[in-house]
Amino acid sequence: MLDVTDQLAIHQLIALYGHIVDERQFSRVGEMFAPTIRYDMTDFGAGVLVGPQAVVDYWSLPTTRHPLVHLSTNVVITVDPDGTVRVASKGVGIGYGGKAGSVTYLDIVEKIDGRWLMVERRCKLRDPSKIPEIS
Repeated sequence: MLDVTDQLAIHQLIALYGHIVDERQFSRVGEMFAPTIRYDMTDFGAGVLVGPQAVVDYWSLPTTRHPLVHLSTNVVITVDPDGTVRVASKGVGIGYGGKAGSVTYLDIVEKIDGRWLMVERRCKLRDPSKIPEIS
């Protein structure tokens, strides 16, 4: 179990993502991504991006459509027996015209030089057509 200080720092890291992306402050990706980040955007057609610059390059494409706002919630931190720290969270994006979408973020984070950073992030698109109705 991580101590409360580390847990709060990881929550801060997850929240920071939305602020940096929404404000298009891509020069700040080093505040949340390790130099070796593996960012899996397969569900969005981008494959796996390796390294912060690859992520920024993708985000900066004129064809990349970001939501207007990213909201992170339901953060759950677990530690594997080998010490790997995993974070699962839900993301809600509000797009142009008010359209909403949802993702599940599956992250691996590490404490590097005293800061928690994402070393892996997988974005799983929530497809409403694949979620069974509750009866």
